[in-house]
Amino acid sequence: MRRNQIINDVADPFVTGLQLLAFVVADVDLGARFLALTGLTADDLRQRAADAGVLAALVDFVAARETDLVAAADAIGVAPEAIVAAGRALGGETEQWT
Repeated sequence: MRRNQIINDVADPFVTGLQLLAFVVADVDLGARFLALTGLTADDLRQRAADAGVLAALVDFVAARETDLVAAADAIGVAPEAIVAAGRALGGETEQWT
């Protein structure tokens, strides 16, 4: 997905969520923080990786800190707004930062 693509054109929010999951677990600090805040274990996360609720929570977690959101967007090649849109499509409660 290109940065300048219209946000509503998120082809598959699950794909964006899974890309975000890969980004978070690759970062030791982010991954540990997500697990600590959610109470999930690494095994829980592996088993529930395709669960829309888990992916929505992941988006909410990343979007809560602008620096994390921007870094994740850069890493997976989308605009930050596309991550937020994917989270909403997955059922999350993400508020867009300004």
